Order: sequence, then C-alpha cells, then structure tokens
Amino acid sequence: MSSSTSLIWVALGSNLGDREEHLSQGVRDIADLPGSSNLVSSSIYETSPMGPTEQPDYLNAVCAFNSTLAPLPLLKELKLIEGRHGRVQATQRWSARPLDLDILVYAEQLINLPELTIPHVGIAHRSFVLWPMNELDDQLQIPELGAVTELMKHCERYGIKRYSAAAN
Repeated sequence: MSSSTSLIWVALGSNLGDREEHLSQGVRDIADLPGSSNLVSSSIYETSPMGPTEQPDYLNAVCAFNSTLAPLPLLKELKLIEGRHGRVQATQRWSARPLDLDILVYAEQLINLPELTIPHVGIAHRSFVLWPMNELDDQLQIPELGAVTELMKHCERYGIKRYSAAAN
C-alpha cells in the first residue's frame, strides 16, 4: 500500500533565545519527519511582533516539502517539535516563543476544524509569511485566496526585512 504525497507549506517563527538556531533546527526537525522529502526553506526575515509590542522582534521563514503525513498527524508532530524547543502553550495570543510552527497550506485542501484551519487563518495579512512564500514560488496560488503576489500588495509589512546575522 502506498501513501500519497502532498505539498505542504509551514511557517517558522522565533523571538526567544537563539532565534536563528531555533529556525535552523526547526527546519531540520521538519525534514526528519517520517514521510517528509524535498524540503526547501526560504531566507530568514525579521519583523516587528504582531499584537503586543513589548517583546523581541521575530525571525521568520517558510519551508515547503512533500509529506505522506495527513494534516492532523502533521500538526501533532509540529507541536512536538515546538515542545522540544521549549515552547509552552500560552494563554495570551501572540506571546513570545522560542519556536512557532504553523501549517500554512496543505496541497489544495481546505480544512476547517477547531484545532486546524487551512489555509492558515490570517495568511493574507502576514508579510512574514507571504514574502518568504513568494521567495520560494513567485507563482504560488493559495486555495480560495489567490496569488501570493497579489496578496502581498495589500499586506501590512510589519517592518519586514531580510535578516543578516552579520548585522546583529
């Protein structure tokens, strides 16, 4: 019996601890998931926080990969990775965290469950997701939302800039 493979897009964000290392290790952890292959990751971008501004700036990236994991098992695996990086589920929305992993797009699927919405809620309003996605695929279409390049035109930038470790 063969499992079908789906193209998945995941956002990575970090604003606590060694932000760059959390992202790099997060990408490696995703690449090591069972059934994952052909992972590519974007450059790292730095942005001001959404929501409460009394926290450090975020480093963000996006990765795309093929996987045989179904959406909910994939979500469970991503939560385990976050936990290994010291993330605790906060009660406050948009709180600081060592590593945040969000499924952005899962093939062409539309999912609306209490624990998972795909495409990710708010994807069209997050520069730290759209810019890295566009870097990896400038023809990308988000199911029911349209072209990433069009979404970028109407998106708040949140001070996004390409991150350079040498500058910090």
